[in-house]
Amino acid sequence: MINTVLQTMRPSFLVLTLACVFLGLCTSLATGASIDKLVFFLIFIGAMSAHISVNMLNEYHDFKSGLDFKTMKTPFSGGSGALPNNPKVANAVLLLGLLTLFLTIAIGIYFISTIGATILPIGLVGLVIIVTYTQWLNRMPRLCLIAPGMGFGLLMVIGTHIVLTLDYSLLVWLVSLIPFFLINNLLLLNQYPDMQADASVGRKTFPLAFGVKRSNQVYGVFMLLTYSLILLYVLTGIVPPLGYIALIPLPLSIFAWIGAIKHKENIGKFQQHLGANVAATILTPFLLGLSILIG
Repeated sequence: MINTVLQTMRPSFLVLTLACVFLGLCTSLATGASIDKLVFFLIFIGAMSAHISVNMLNEYHDFKSGLDFKTMKTPFSGGSGALPNNPKVANAVLLLGLLTLFLTIAIGIYFISTIGATILPIGLVGLVIIVTYTQWLNRMPRLCLIAPGMGFGLLMVIGTHIVLTLDYSLLVWLVSLIPFFLINNLLLLNQYPDMQADASVGRKTFPLAFGVKRSNQVYGVFMLLTYSLILLYVLTGIVPPLGYIALIPLPLSIFAWIGAIKHKENIGKFQQHLGANVAATILTPFLLGLSILIG
């Protein structure tokens, strides 16, 4: 039972939260802010709880809708597939998903009570994404495309910075665009293997609505914007020269894109491309944050 519950948290993907919170921490330190360790700990717990909540609620609804029995499982897409093997713990997964959601809300309320309503808009948008992603946003292709990047790239990075510094810095808004585009691409590519299964339960993801060819074009544009912005930030002095290291994962994104163009919806059979996409999504914001921190 415990193992099944842990699988529905999708622990391997929680590293993404670490990268986004780390980037927000680095922009905060770059402004000269003094970091309160307790506050940062609460930010970390709140961010992790939010990610775990959306994962577990997604797993529960995928199981209840029957989608879990139709998707092709890979290490990078199709969910954990844990509940079909142990359906008795479905209610426990739902309960823990709701409890982690309430924990996130409680931490958000605490921050609002201590620093004011500055963080409220970010918290509200994040809450809407968590609650609506699986059952509603997945039926709205354009919103489904950008919601992941908003939740992690924009809200998590900017939210971390605001709570730590009590300030809306131009730096954090600019660098948050990097994980925004990358995370959108991460979820976009992971939807390819699930297209037939998603269609069978009424989902309308971007690849289903506009096709794989258009989705590949969007992936290419987002990738180009990501690494062009990093280059621009370095050349204009927004981030230190060490920021060039954030370009290192670019070949991984290109490799993933080539796989998407070549294999289309069958990319799930070629896990090296999905893996490269995941690696680029995690490494790029981490390296960018590192360059800001020590550059």
